[in-house]
Amino acid sequence: MAICPVYTTKSLHSTCSISTPSKTHLGFHQKQVVFYTTSGRKTSKRSGSTSSPYVITCSVGNSQTVVIGLAADSGCGKSTFMRRLTNVFGGAAEPPKGGNPDSNTLISDTTTVICLDDYHSLDRTGRKKKGVTALDPRANDFDLMYEQVKALKDGIAVDKPIYNHVTGLLDPPELIKPPKILVIEGLHPMYDARVRDLLDFSIYLDISNEVKFAWKIQRDMAERGHSLESIKASIQARKPDFDAYIDPQKQYADAVIEVLPTQLIPDDNEGKILRVKLIMKEGVEFFSPVYLFDEGSSISWIPCGRKLTCSYPGIKFSYGPDSYFGHEVSVLEMDGQFDRLDELIYVESHLSSISTKFYGEVTQQMLKLSDFPGSNNGTGLFQTIVGLKIRDIYEQIIASKTKTPVEATKA
Repeated sequence: MAICPVYTTKSLHSTCSISTPSKTHLGFHQKQVVFYTTSGRKTSKRSGSTSSPYVITCSVGNSQTVVIGLAADSGCGKSTFMRRLTNVFGGAAEPPKGGNPDSNTLISDTTTVICLDDYHSLDRTGRKKKGVTALDPRANDFDLMYEQVKALKDGIAVDKPIYNHVTGLLDPPELIKPPKILVIEGLHPMYDARVRDLLDFSIYLDISNEVKFAWKIQRDMAERGHSLESIKASIQARKPDFDAYIDPQKQYADAVIEVLPTQLIPDDNEGKILRVKLIMKEGVEFFSPVYLFDEGSSISWIPCGRKLTCSYPGIKFSYGPDSYFGHEVSVLEMDGQFDRLDELIYVESHLSSISTKFYGEVTQQMLKLSDFPGSNNGTGLFQTIVGLKIRDIYEQIIASKTKTPVEATKA
């Protein structure tokens, strides 16, 4: 039961009561709003009674749910990014307590991360029978995805389905309550225009084919017991659908983290050293792109020397304006890897608009999660910075929503 103030044209002292007693066929819990007028009469929005002539506005204050979308192919670092993001807000991200042990959901004090694989409309056997991959839109329920993300954004709990990655089956649903920040991550957060319009900020992880292959082998062989042959076959089978349905989503993203082979070592084939770009769209509400030294300039910087230890092949940063799918963007790039993370503060001190709360916060976050993949290169650095930017976006959105109705009317 939530109580919030109601403002009328004659009084600023009434209240409204909101409860969630019932559930619809779409799997979300329906709200009932009861209004109390200054005369003491009660009206129900559901019954259609109109005993009060007043225009009533109910403000729920800090209950606004901010929705973040993260798109990437399988095995491209979404899970690592999610853990970096939830760490920025504090509190460990864990599966729902007492729920399905194979749940894909992660919940912390501030964030709830939903894996969009849960909206598969076909289980593993069903996809095999129909000859489609999980990337194919026909294997996913976008209507339910939209309805439930919208419900959570509106402050309504939902019974979300679960796709079991172990068994390949669709498990019974789990209750998800509206968090402060909802992150939807997976293959299709920006594919459906209705879902895309619900996003307050969106990120795409763009991993080159060479790097993706190395990462997928490491994850699927080490963690899931897949053979090298099965991984190669899976990548080849998925590529046409990836090119058709997943990759085009990056044009809609507010920020893209692009991971490429290094240019510091000629003809490098090992893929251990990475070149990473942070591509930031200009003109996005509540988001100011990060810049190096001077905003809007074109910069090339090799920080190695007395203040930053660099073994071969060294580190190179670059920054400047560019165009991306017809949008003006700013691009920050790092090629190479850090030898000592504690020296990262030297680089951090030359970056601006990184939305830190205190000097050295980026370095602190990187050191705290130093055992995470990518912590010594641009993937970890840029994931951490984007996490801090999302925190800033959330705070700005909440500040803009908490204006009183009187202030909004005056504006």
